[in-house]
Amino acid sequence: MTTENTKDELNTVKEQHNLSVDVKEIESKPASEEVTTESTLFAEPIANFGSFTVTNSLFTSWVVVFVLIVIAVIVKTRIKKIPRGIQNLFEVIIEGAEDLCDQVTSSRAITNKAFPVVFAVFMFVLLNNWFGILPLGGFGLVETLEHGKVFIPLFRSGTADINGTLPLAIMSVIGANIFGIISIGLWKTINKYVNLKALGSIFTKIKKDPSVLMTAPIMFAVGILELVGEFAKIASLSFRLFGNVFAGEVLLASMGAIVAYVLPTPFLLLEVLVGVIQAFIFAILTLVYYTISSMDHDEDHDEKHESNKEAKFSDTGSPDISKEVFEGELSGVH
Repeated sequence: MTTENTKDELNTVKEQHNLSVDVKEIESKPASEEVTTESTLFAEPIANFGSFTVTNSLFTSWVVVFVLIVIAVIVKTRIKKIPRGIQNLFEVIIEGAEDLCDQVTSSRAITNKAFPVVFAVFMFVLLNNWFGILPLGGFGLVETLEHGKVFIPLFRSGTADINGTLPLAIMSVIGANIFGIISIGLWKTINKYVNLKALGSIFTKIKKDPSVLMTAPIMFAVGILELVGEFAKIASLSFRLFGNVFAGEVLLASMGAIVAYVLPTPFLLLEVLVGVIQAFIFAILTLVYYTISSMDHDEDHDEKHESNKEAKFSDTGSPDISKEVFEGELSGVH
């Protein structure tokens, strides 16, 4: 009797366990079939070519480059002596942009050299910012992950990914230094960061000016700080652009989840304006870096030194001349 009772108890326990497993499977099936969307800091992969992964932000950047090439080809093929249509529009935009750049560089020569790069960066960042807020969220892929099915959008702003803004910032800073080498030379550009000239002045000027023992190490340390500042420029450019654009996309997604089609509308218009402002800031800062790199600080220092000498000479020399003239007049009278 006891063995039969134990067998019956074991069978009932197995049946209950099987029923609980079946219930769990039934409850888990609808959850796995639901498709969710996630806002991630990293760009989601949409394709793989061997070891090379294509993310949605990289794909969007390719589309932006393609659009810019198409626009450039269309404008170039329609250039005429008498501008009309799209040529007239782009001439107005470019002339206004060049005048704005002149206010930063104070030189049309520097503007003409840096403007193609700066304007191309502005257009690339602007279109990337706008592509992230276009109503193209329905295009994408559905992938099954550990926690269920997830929708991955095909288009994501290239500037909403730190891997997109960081290369832009590096390109701007390195490009500015290359522009400085072309403008003022390699030696003067190196001396901005590793001021060997200041250290060498200790041996050449110590007899005439003993204070060089204090000023030369300070100038050398300032150069090292300038080198550290180049890395700070990269960090500020990349994280500022990434933070603003990514925060805008998360804000639009959050507003759309609360009340679709109504609540996100004013925020959408705001993000259009934010996209223009962020592209403008990035381009203007790039132009400022180019302008600073093209300046020769040694020449400015020499000019100030010569002007101070002239001012000192005029202050000390004019009284002596007037005194000699006055004595000559007195001698003539006598």
